[in-house]
Amino acid sequence: MTTQTFQENAKTLIDDLKGVCANYGLGNDGNEFKIITQVFLYKFLNDKFAYSVKQVKPELRDNPDWIPALKQMPEDDYEMLKAELPAGVAELQPEQLLEELFHQQDKKGSEGIAKKFDDTLLDIARQNSDIFSVKTESGAKINLFDRITEYIADPSVRDEFCKALLNKLVHFSFEHIFGEKYDFYAHLFEYLIKDYNKDSGGKYAEYYTPHAVAKIMARCLVTKAVQSVTCYDPGAGSGTLLMNLAHEIGEQKCTIYSQDISQKSSNLLRLNLILNDLTHSIPNIIQGNTILDPYHLRRKEVEGHFDYIVSNPPFKLDFSGYRDTLDSKENHERFFAGIPKVPKSAKDKMAIYLLFIQHIMHSLSEKGKAAIVVPTGFITAQSGIDKKIRQRLVEERMLAGVVSMPSNIFATTGTNVSILFLDKTNTEEVVLVDASGLGKKVKDGKNQKTLLSTEEEDRIIEVFNSKRAEDDFSVVVPYEELKAKNYSLSAGQYFEVKIEYVDITEEEFEEKVKSYRSNLDQLFAESSACEAEILRGLEKLTFEER
Repeated sequence: MTTQTFQENAKTLIDDLKGVCANYGLGNDGNEFKIITQVFLYKFLNDKFAYSVKQVKPELRDNPDWIPALKQMPEDDYEMLKAELPAGVAELQPEQLLEELFHQQDKKGSEGIAKKFDDTLLDIARQNSDIFSVKTESGAKINLFDRITEYIADPSVRDEFCKALLNKLVHFSFEHIFGEKYDFYAHLFEYLIKDYNKDSGGKYAEYYTPHAVAKIMARCLVTKAVQSVTCYDPGAGSGTLLMNLAHEIGEQKCTIYSQDISQKSSNLLRLNLILNDLTHSIPNIIQGNTILDPYHLRRKEVEGHFDYIVSNPPFKLDFSGYRDTLDSKENHERFFAGIPKVPKSAKDKMAIYLLFIQHIMHSLSEKGKAAIVVPTGFITAQSGIDKKIRQRLVEERMLAGVVSMPSNIFATTGTNVSILFLDKTNTEEVVLVDASGLGKKVKDGKNQKTLLSTEEEDRIIEVFNSKRAEDDFSVVVPYEELKAKNYSLSAGQYFEVKIEYVDITEEEFEEKVKSYRSNLDQLFAESSACEAEILRGLEKLTFEER
């Protein structure tokens, strides 16, 4: 089976599961994404367990009765088998496998299949809690699965709902692709959550970072082979930036750390890590408020400093409820440039991205690198916190450069964005790229967005990494020149102004001057006529009392 065929089949499975939910009244329901993502994840873990068991016990590969063979194994042998499974593979009991549940759905008994299915999921979550649990900032664990059939309000149809899900799952398999190095999980994950990661969720809405932006960030950060590095996103969302970064480094060469205030995002990030062979990093996913309580800054194992940081932080957000708490002595070093004030007209317009930039600067290791999506206005603001941050970046020589992106690169916001690159080892020159003229405008529902071609993405990356200047596109600037230009990071302010000279004869010169004089005489005459007309109109104005 080709990669493309498998992807299409996987998308069909996702559509079928959503169809089942719709048939039972859960279409567009707030709980639908919990059911879809958890059922899909159960199927993935089930098939990865089956594949791994057959790798450890090759005699089971072509045995159609491999599950009964597992059930007949002595308990000690079964425990030994589980101990030989690769790290990150969920430990399951034979009765917890999908095929077993499928064959039991019509058996008469004291409990229905819905309860059995829910109990199975909860048991798997408990058995594998150390591997798959996400933590809150207080240390509480958020387990892998819920009782998903209880989202069906009418208990009398829960069994039929569960049977419908099982019937869709049993005819699909991941097994045959685990031995291949297919790079399709990013697209599969995006399709899986496309209806659940919108910007309509209120003030804590997740904004999905476009692949072009994520690719540019990762490939401009990782320019050489590295080993055993730490990667961090202080507002990770569902993990697009972290996944691109990890793929560029190598999944087994890095450890992921994250924090996000949204429980939904943290759960989606966990799913993303499982799909992308980064299960070892799940214990480092924290659900909590990074700005108010930065969990990883308090952890001794990383000492709060990371080798690579990526972030697409929220730009505007109401944090007035805890703003004054941030203005304390213990936060003065972290928020060195200050804390944004509460706008008088709209509290939800507080510039929280300025806190994220400062937090990231504070969280970098001695040789750390970072890439941050910022509103383009940040790179030229002439006063306030924005300028103080840029001044620190320049004076401490920890800036790699800026890429100003095309407008509408995010279809969900009209704000122009740039990517700010930090690098504590870059002490010489800074690369500024103006990519605002690239891309093709397309419609995305009611919105318009800009798509970059692969060639355009690669051009940005190559120019940035090679520190190459191109006319009206990129410029390489010493730190001292940045200081002279009031710390502006806009490429356009450093482009050379070119004046083209054309040789002409004296006769041609006289003819041009004559033409200019004639045009000016006509414009002056028209101007005088307009002035006279205005004066006549003023003379006719009279005062009338009402």
